[in-house]
Amino acid sequence: MVFFSSRVHPGETPASYVLHGIIDFLISPDPAAQILRDNIIFKIVPMLNPDGVFLGNYRCSYMGFDLNRHWQCPSMWSQPAIAATKKMLLEYATSPGTQLDFYIDIHAHTTMMNGFMYGNVREDEEHHEREQALPRLLDTISRDFAYRNTIFNRDPVKAGSARRSMDELLAPLGTHSYTLEVSFYCARDDLRCMSAPFTPETYMGLGRDVCEAIMEWYKLPNPRRKRAGMTGTPSTTPYEVM
Repeated sequence: MVFFSSRVHPGETPASYVLHGIIDFLISPDPAAQILRDNIIFKIVPMLNPDGVFLGNYRCSYMGFDLNRHWQCPSMWSQPAIAATKKMLLEYATSPGTQLDFYIDIHAHTTMMNGFMYGNVREDEEHHEREQALPRLLDTISRDFAYRNTIFNRDPVKAGSARRSMDELLAPLGTHSYTLEVSFYCARDDLRCMSAPFTPETYMGLGRDVCEAIMEWYKLPNPRRKRAGMTGTPSTTPYEVM
């Protein structure tokens, strides 16, 4: 099982486009999407903060809470979406016969470029390598994702975030918890000193690339890459010098 959530911060609209791309690909007739549906259960919460989105808030909910700081002990009265999602995650992770492998919470970033991830620190070297595997695979597949920007930490300021809180509960059960960030601005190729502004279509393309990285992680055959005859499927328009 793979679990996605998005839009806990209402102003981070690029996150919705990325998740839109994930959903569009998963329900498409593409043979690669069919393979994913046949082998993996996907659970998706597309909008964790609907009241904040409706009101046009940037970061907080209707009641003024930054919901991504309340995962440790969410209230059904003041953070009901977080409390309900956390309950679902725990139920899926402990359900007999089901392995929740990934929880990925999607955000947008105001200063960094490209897509990148926040991951969690592992003391055991083997487990740390497994924690790096998905972002490294995404880096090889997507021209818009930069592993060089990916960070693994235990920042105490983020202790109440989805990534940190759920990792503490789910890591012993074999679940990897990440924050997937995408730039509000552009994707940059540092080797060629070139950048391309993100568009709704390229954000959605990054969502498709996430699905293909998951295929690689599970070692599922990917007809898309075989047809393309290349190691990756660029999700942006050609880069321009900026």
